[in-house]
Amino acid sequence: MNPIILFLFFSLFIMTLSLQTEPAKNNAQIIVMGLVYCDVCTNNSFSRHSYFLPGAEVQIDCNFRAYVPKTKEQVSFSVNRTTDKHGVYMVEIPSVDGIECAEADIASTCQASLVGSSSASCNIPGYSSTTDEMAIKSRHPNLCIYSLAAMSFRPSKRNARLCGK
Repeated sequence: MNPIILFLFFSLFIMTLSLQTEPAKNNAQIIVMGLVYCDVCTNNSFSRHSYFLPGAEVQIDCNFRAYVPKTKEQVSFSVNRTTDKHGVYMVEIPSVDGIECAEADIASTCQASLVGSSSASCNIPGYSSTTDEMAIKSRHPNLCIYSLAAMSFRPSKRNARLCGK
């Protein structure tokens, strides 16, 4: 996927998050997110013929451990989410008592896996799971955002007329 497109997409998303109300003081809000696209040309990247895939089902498994003075918190979960009209899936953990993202040492492991596609014409898993993540700093000190690498489905047959040989 083109890193510039991904960066712009997530930048717009973060700006919309910054317009929302700030979480309660001394409680961290954790967001895990990623996106799913259809790799129309089956070249394992986001091309001009690719499109974000709404309605795809994704399983997210995470384990967060935070170490701050006098507190050891651990949050583990496994959930399924469906991508929105922009191909984005997201899990929000409303608050973690006593942990501030700016001061905490948060160790995390998250994995997302494709469960199913909403498109009959683009339903073969390409990049079907990811553990690559990037922490994004927010304007709000208690908002931790973890962005997982993009995953993709592809058609069963490559369209040579559309994509070339």
